[in-house]
Amino acid sequence: MTCEAQARTLIDSAHAADPEQLELPYANAMERWLLTLTPAAEPLLRLAARCQHLERWTVPRADYPQDKAGYHAWRRGLYTRQAERARALLQQAGYSDQAAAAVFTWVSKTDLLTNSGSQALEDAACLVFLESEIAGFAAAHSDYSREKFLDIIRKTWKKMSPAAHALALTIPLPPAISDLVQAALGAMALSESHKSIN
Repeated sequence: MTCEAQARTLIDSAHAADPEQLELPYANAMERWLLTLTPAAEPLLRLAARCQHLERWTVPRADYPQDKAGYHAWRRGLYTRQAERARALLQQAGYSDQAAAAVFTWVSKTDLLTNSGSQALEDAACLVFLESEIAGFAAAHSDYSREKFLDIIRKTWKKMSPAAHALALTIPLPPAISDLVQAALGAMALSESHKSIN
């Protein structure tokens, strides 16, 4: 068995342990969007995409304070833990330390603005969110104000590359979510036009 095949088996076996069985569909969606964005993505980057939520279920959000600082601490902890597990699984599969370190960088979102692999994974994650998660997120947070949802969409958009922006606009969204996206993008365009004038 090749290193790639062994790593894929190890990663997907880890996903299969998720009690809610959410990780494997997420990994498949991440890889699909990565290949849509970058059809020639190297196998190592494809494996990294499958590690985006690696064993996320083992780090419950409830273990952290239920405030903004607690949320950010949880996210940072997830990035590091997922990246460490990804590196360990790739080394177990026979990849070199250098290759495993590259995957650690991508999965931990290190050097997001300058590392093309990290950006590719961020793009894929944002596209999965818009395609599969944003409607459920909105339903689960019906107490959020319209402005808060617009801010979430703006922050998501700012993390994406131009190529991911173009793909995001092709995703069919429920009317209410589509309206929020269009409102957020309109507000961003207006803000940019003001900046250019000033």
